[in-house]
Amino acid sequence: MTLEMPLRPIRIAAQIHPQQGPWRELRRAAVEAEALGYDIAYNWDHFFPLYGDRDGPHFECWTVLAAWAEATSRIEIGPLVSCIGYRNPALLADMARTVDHVSGGRVILGLGAGWKQRDYDEYGYDFGTFPSRLRDLSAALPVIEDRLAKLNPPPVRPMPVLIAGVGEQVTLKLVARHATGWHAAFPDRPEELVPKVAALRRHCEAIGRDPAEIEWGLGIEPDDIDRFLREDADRYLELGFTQITLGFNGPAWPVERGRDVLAWRDERNRDRLAG
Repeated sequence: MTLEMPLRPIRIAAQIHPQQGPWRELRRAAVEAEALGYDIAYNWDHFFPLYGDRDGPHFECWTVLAAWAEATSRIEIGPLVSCIGYRNPALLADMARTVDHVSGGRVILGLGAGWKQRDYDEYGYDFGTFPSRLRDLSAALPVIEDRLAKLNPPPVRPMPVLIAGVGEQVTLKLVARHATGWHAAFPDRPEELVPKVAALRRHCEAIGRDPAEIEWGLGIEPDDIDRFLREDADRYLELGFTQITLGFNGPAWPVERGRDVLAWRDERNRDRLAG
């Protein structure tokens, strides 16, 4: 089944994993992503590497974003995603607002419930359970919205809030109510997301919200680019997904490997938005 969505520009993000390499190269990767024409540079919110040497080099999420804000001038930046359990939600809102000002209004506030137990254990946070972490995310979202509305000065622009996850009962309900962006992880094939799309539409309908107000995104691995463009890309567009994230690992962070996806974006945007 094809689920029609109003046309929105395709956007391409580079998730530059802040691990397994030196700061100067991590900074270079963000600057190069901007020069290549990526729309967004994401990092992630962990305290240890997820791939390779588990005790290898790693940098903290929000201080990296503040530095990227100074090093770049156009590309949007944000965490994919910031774990709600690591910081007081009002403080997190203030941090995001501050980096937004440093960047001139380019921050996307990506949020998630968290999942990496080592981060919690070694930094002294309560890991809890998956349901309890979802409850924490649900409770934090109104606090973040309230604090963003109170801060002086406010964010440079209305703060885009992205929520990551595909849970049909809770997470997608939170997306419908609170988010301007949704990240549906790194699926293997488009059909995996058909029931997730249907669930999000149901949650939006229940509260009278147009799902087209939400930018839908997903991730692909750079090694899968050729197959993605050949077999799946147009199907994801038909489903309504228009933000595509490529994940790049240190120490090289080879963001140039996304050139074909960037060219596909430009071609498809010309065709889709010509009218």
